[in-house]
Amino acid sequence: MAVTDTATTTTTTPTLPAHPDPDTDRILDSGLLHELSHAFDGPFHFLLPHRFDANLAAFRTTLTDAGVEGRVYYAKKANKAAVWTERCATHQAGVDVASAGELREALGHGVRGENIVVTGPAKSDELLRLALLQGCLVAVDALDELDLLLTLALTGTVRPARLLLRRLPSVQPHSRFGMNDAELETALDRCLRAGDAVRMEGFSFHLSGYATQPRADLADELIDLCLQARLLGLQADRISIGGGFAVDYSAADHWHTFLTEQQPAHFHAQKAFRARDFYPYHSPVAGADALRTILASTPEGGRHTLAERLRDTGTMLMLEPGRALLAGAGSTVFRVQGVKERAGYRIVTVDGTSLSLSEQWFNSEYLPDPQLVTPAGRVHGTPDAEVHPACVGGASCLESDLVTWRKVPFPARPRVGDLLVYPNTAGYQMDSNESPFHDLPLPPKVVMDRLGERPRWRLDRRPPC
Repeated sequence: MAVTDTATTTTTTPTLPAHPDPDTDRILDSGLLHELSHAFDGPFHFLLPHRFDANLAAFRTTLTDAGVEGRVYYAKKANKAAVWTERCATHQAGVDVASAGELREALGHGVRGENIVVTGPAKSDELLRLALLQGCLVAVDALDELDLLLTLALTGTVRPARLLLRRLPSVQPHSRFGMNDAELETALDRCLRAGDAVRMEGFSFHLSGYATQPRADLADELIDLCLQARLLGLQADRISIGGGFAVDYSAADHWHTFLTEQQPAHFHAQKAFRARDFYPYHSPVAGADALRTILASTPEGGRHTLAERLRDTGTMLMLEPGRALLAGAGSTVFRVQGVKERAGYRIVTVDGTSLSLSEQWFNSEYLPDPQLVTPAGRVHGTPDAEVHPACVGGASCLESDLVTWRKVPFPARPRVGDLLVYPNTAGYQMDSNESPFHDLPLPPKVVMDRLGERPRWRLDRRPPC
């Protein structure tokens, strides 16, 4: 949807409203956010753990409905908050980690080692040693990594090394992740020679993008690899298809209209963005529905669905969603501390930086519209009301520190002391790039344990670092 900019007659101002979210709106209307902004004297994030629980349950229900044995592992890199690993521990879900620090965090918040899968390239001695001691499953990415893991297993522990072998996707042959056919053949031979020191439990892949059919096709290839490995005497009873389950932020008509109409004039300083660099903020198949589609797909050249192949071959399906488990599970709050007039729009400066919304640091933009919350409450727009376009700048002295380059059509003039609430930021946006630049403190995370007329809150148990 495009809204006419009443401050100028030369262009229209594109808008991208997020899907309605009654839980978030209840918090915005409670008056609590201004109190927290005053208390923290800076930006902060609020988290909704019940949404994580619901997303996890949806993935598990999809597996059950398809008659497929499967396990869900939360990709911890998507958000550093402790509450998510606490929820995993409570619900006996797994966690996907890629560093010794992430592994310790998961263990420290109650997740059992057997429920942790260790991914990432070129894992350190420290990470592999800790994974071995705790009985974690390691996704081996290269032959030299396999050699290091086998050496540690043969000389330093009494546990066998639990591992998956990661395949280089044929559809992404230039990926830096995974092993080609020749390397996999060598890896299988080395696993056989290691004997009881190894439990080769299956195969995995890392695939960029959000398309469902390629995941079904690659999963089918991994099943075939498992069958071949079983003939050699290896366990090979599971496959991991990783993450890549899209999140649907906005309605289809809003998204397609935005892509069609957006142009440099709609952004501060005529900033130009390529549409293909934006995250797909609308996805017709997202989250657990994407998994349902993958399971119902017939892999290329096959006659049976992926779910049927998994059932018929007794193969477990592992998946590692991050953003999809955090869909709707949190938002980011900035306070307006300055407003500057420009021709046809305003520059609003907030009390944080664009480091707290990671898209801006990847030559892209976090597009869902922020909501304006005044001390009197959330401001509601109407179709015929005047709009007040404004971009949103950060508090640093960098010219490029724009939280939002786009001239957002706010329903009222933002004023000092108002709050801007960016919706649905829990997945990757909150802390992937955060830094205490200018000695500004990192935004704290507030966990909303109970909603209602007066939400109950607490600080997340993981202190900012």
